[in-house]
Amino acid sequence: MKVYTKTGDKGTTALFGGLRVPKHHIRIESYGTTDELNSHLGMLRDCEMDQKYKDVLIKIQNKLFTVGAILATPPEKEFLKNGKERLNIPKIAEEDLLFLENQIDEMEMELPQMTHFVLPGGHKTVSTCHIARCVCRRAERLSVHLNSLEPIDEFVIKYLNRLSDYLFVLARKLSLDLNVSEVKWIPEKY
Repeated sequence: MKVYTKTGDKGTTALFGGLRVPKHHIRIESYGTTDELNSHLGMLRDCEMDQKYKDVLIKIQNKLFTVGAILATPPEKEFLKNGKERLNIPKIAEEDLLFLENQIDEMEMELPQMTHFVLPGGHKTVSTCHIARCVCRRAERLSVHLNSLEPIDEFVIKYLNRLSDYLFVLARKLSLDLNVSEVKWIPEKY
């Protein structure tokens, strides 16, 4: 199988199931941003941190491939003509949300209470985590937009929402682990 197919040379691409759409289609933006997020998580995983967080990130990256496959499948192509599901992959489920929530709760037990917004930065690892969080929020916004046009699996939006929360708390935990001071955002008075 060759990497280049030349089928996209006129600005269209195929969704899962064969339907061709413009490369700027909201569905492409949604799963493309999810793919971008996955790449940022790979870069984050290459940063300085405890192995247990790297292991969690690998699990998340695998789930993001599932999210991308779901987003790449238009509703009318979800099932084959014989009624079987086209995607032969596990769905995003409540247990995936609970996994992220448990990870968040575990980290928050070690963190000081948050009293202010925190400015991103302080260490390349922490900054990389914040960038991934922002890309996750964009993937979530695009998926919500897509859902307003064509229904998508509700767990995709929930997962992206919970993942951005996880990445925020992970950034705080990494700051603690790396002995980096969090810079509080204190609005200037006029």
